[in-house]
Amino acid sequence: MDKTYFKKLFEEHRKAARCPSPVLVVAFFNRLLGFLFPEFSNTRFHSVSELEQLSYELKEEFCQILQKCSECPNADVEKVTRDFWIALPEIKEMLEMDVQAIYEGDPAAKSRTEVVRTYPGFYAITSYRIAHFLYGKGYKLLARMITENAHSHTGIDIHPGASIGKHFCIDHGTGMVIGETTEIHDHVKIYQGVTLGALSVRKEDAAVKRHPTIEEYVVIYAGATILGGDTVIGRHSVIGGSVWLTSSVPPWSRITYIAHQENRKARQKPHHNMEEH
Repeated sequence: MDKTYFKKLFEEHRKAARCPSPVLVVAFFNRLLGFLFPEFSNTRFHSVSELEQLSYELKEEFCQILQKCSECPNADVEKVTRDFWIALPEIKEMLEMDVQAIYEGDPAAKSRTEVVRTYPGFYAITSYRIAHFLYGKGYKLLARMITENAHSHTGIDIHPGASIGKHFCIDHGTGMVIGETTEIHDHVKIYQGVTLGALSVRKEDAAVKRHPTIEEYVVIYAGATILGGDTVIGRHSVIGGSVWLTSSVPPWSRITYIAHQENRKARQKPHHNMEEH
């Protein structure tokens, strides 16, 4: 490498937008997860004051991370930090309902502790709910760092801009994609390989609703694909595995995939009898 190359690389570093390292962001998220859920904690607390001290340290760390972000130059970092800490109890309550939804929705789950400690769906949902708060405050790159970390660890891709209601159950989840403008209402259960996506990937459509709306008490089975911003899945509907939908269905629908197989009879070649003379 010659000096010209290093100068060019230096200019790229100099002009790059300020942003905290993804390693730093993920480390903070995992410590926060251990603060909210003892099953993830590396520390055994012996007093309330120790827990309060950790809260103070995390709050300071969060504020420092925000200060390193250049995407919201006019943001009141102190206020965002306060708002986030005020919102944490409500976020925790939402996550407790998600844990209950996963536990109730999977006969293989033997305890809520098992769900928290081992289920990829819980980690992905937790990442989403934290990231969704940041996304709403304008810290979109920071939010994507958190959800993409979960994506790389679980195979579950939830955009932080999506809107997801209470009591959300992900069963298995690998290969699941939930797009930016998706709306998911309360008490929805989704299996692995489901795509809630867009019909159009044009940049000019970035500001419009591109992804479907899933109403209350809907179950979507493995491999289903539901596309389009105008597509609404009515409440209490069941969408079967491998279904492809680009239009709305009314409440209480049962949509299943039927493979149409055309049975073709094998054509017999003409048989010629050859007589010997």
